[in-house]
Amino acid sequence: MVPQNSLFNSSAAIVLDTSVLINLNASGHAEEIFKALPNPVLVSKEVLAELDDGRRMGCGDADYLHAIVSAGLVEIKELNEVELDTFEQMVIGPAGTTLDDGESATIAYAVENRAIAIIDERKAYRICKERFPSLSIGCTIDLFAHPAVQESLGHTKLNIAITNALSKARMRVFPEHVDWIIQIVGRENVGKFHSLPRFARMNIG
Repeated sequence: MVPQNSLFNSSAAIVLDTSVLINLNASGHAEEIFKALPNPVLVSKEVLAELDDGRRMGCGDADYLHAIVSAGLVEIKELNEVELDTFEQMVIGPAGTTLDDGESATIAYAVENRAIAIIDERKAYRICKERFPSLSIGCTIDLFAHPAVQESLGHTKLNIAITNALSKARMRVFPEHVDWIIQIVGRENVGKFHSLPRFARMNIG
């Protein structure tokens, strides 16, 4: 069964966090996915900076982002004063109540522009629900599961894309998405993917 998708509003912009871009790049089908999505796709300058920092560790995700920006598939956004105020609320304070710059900028832009924040961290989900209960949030799986993306890729490419994201980027999968992921990659392959919840990897008989 296809999981309930957060991208119900095709006119709303979606704002991608760093981990989401890394997952999509690892999938090998990022350009096709961006072309299929009906939503405008945005990335904050803070996320771009995080990917640029990754170059020092040999990561090529920044190069791919610059390429898709040049192709007109993604737009980079700089936070304005109001968005920066919201951003600062999430980066200043005790560790249990704060997020990194990329996540905070993604959420701040989405909050102030009625966009959809695409994030993959449980802590970020919790903070969003506590502080911004009206904010629409989603994760990488929502992009893969979007009907337009599934139609564009077809089952074989979708299988490859998700397998790559799980194995190369260790894409996080929330429990409510596990059954759908198993349908795509096959139950016999579940044990290979250590980013899947432990209960899914243990129950492969």
